[in-house]
Formats: sequence, structure tokens, C-alpha cells
Amino acid sequence: MTVYGSLVYLLFLATLLYSIGWVEGLVVPRTIDSGHEASTAVAIVIDLALLSVFAVQHSVMARPAFKRRWTRVIPPPMERSTYVLCATAALALVMWQWRPLTGIVWEVDATPARIAIYTLSLAGWALALIATLAIDHLDLFGLRQVFRYRAGKSPSPIDFRTPTLYRMVRHPLYLGFLIAFWAAPTMTDGRLLFAAVVTGYVLVAVRFEEHDLVTAFGDRYRQYRRQVPMLVPHPRRRS
Repeated sequence: MTVYGSLVYLLFLATLLYSIGWVEGLVVPRTIDSGHEASTAVAIVIDLALLSVFAVQHSVMARPAFKRRWTRVIPPPMERSTYVLCATAALALVMWQWRPLTGIVWEVDATPARIAIYTLSLAGWALALIATLAIDHLDLFGLRQVFRYRAGKSPSPIDFRTPTLYRMVRHPLYLGFLIAFWAAPTMTDGRLLFAAVVTGYVLVAVRFEEHDLVTAFGDRYRQYRRQVPMLVPHPRRRS
């Protein structure tokens, strides 16, 4: 079980690193603006279908009701690792079968400005990573569960914490991804479609996630939600 969780994590990490290059158009052989060609209409249909698979997998498998049923099939310590494996497969499918739409929406030609925008986008990826480290990176990606099982320990109790990033916005992980996707020195039709659909997914997913958090933590989370903005820092609201 520990080997399973570790291999899933390494596979996820490799896929995530590839996805950074895929979105940014850096280093990797195939990017969001290259690959299998298709007519505009066919490309839009295929890309929307791929993103729908990704969104449904993420949302459905994350719900408590699904987890209760799913853990009748697989051992509970493997539940999170299996979720990560399925999420990794869904992301890999998107990148593998994505149809590029290469029309230019905007393009920044000045070199200093391009570097600044690339830096902002990479900072978004960094923010997403830091957000996972600020809470419990190992738990989020299923490693802590399998390690505790191997050590003969019971699962860690779910705790509600708000480290520094989470006192600025409730969902810094999502904020990091949105910055990464929208900060593009060259915004093609394909990247715009990707960024817009993912943004819509995030806004919907947050509602489901926060419903689950209210169910789990009650008034503690309701008060937190009143005090801290969802995605955009707003000091006056925090005060």
C-alpha cells in the first residue's frame, strides 16, 4: 500500500511538472498550442469534452457521499491516493488529446513585459504549491494515509486550520492556478478556452467544497467564510 501511494505521488508530480510546460509552452515537446489538429468546431467540442471529464472526476470523487461508497470497494487508506491517480489520468488525457486553437487573442511583444508575465504565471504555480505545503501536502496527496496505515496508526483526525495564506483568501490553491492560466504573454484561443472553462469550474467547485466544509466544521467555517474572501484578497473584509 505504501508503494502504491508513493508511486501514485511520483506519477502525479511528473504529470504536474509536464502540465506546467504544456500550459506555458516551455521545454516539453507538446503544448496547449500544438498537437493533433482539427477544425475549429471539432477542436472546441473535443476540448470541452476533455475538460468536462477532468471536472466531473475532480468533483464527484471528492464528495463525501462518493467516498463512503468508494471505500467499500477499496481500503480507506488508499482512497486519497486513488483519487490522485484518477486526477492524474484525467489531466494526462486532457494534454494527450487536446486539440490546439492557435488564433491569437492577445500577444505581448516587448521582451521585458513578456518576462514579467511569464514570471507572474510561474508565481501562480508556485503559489499553488505553497498552498498545499501550508496545510498538509502529504495528506492532500495521499501519502500520510498510507504511511500511517503501514505504521499501524489510525487515520489522522480532520482539523480546521488557517495558516497565513489561508487568512488572506480561503482558496489560495485555486487562486494560484487561475493566475498561472490567465497570465499569458501570448493568449491563444485554446489557452483562453482552457482558462475560461477552468475558471468556471473553480467557481462551481468552490461552492461544493465549502458546503462540505460547513457540514464538517459548522459555525467555525461559517465565521471563517464571513471574515476571509474567497479568491481575491480584501483587507477590509478580513478586518
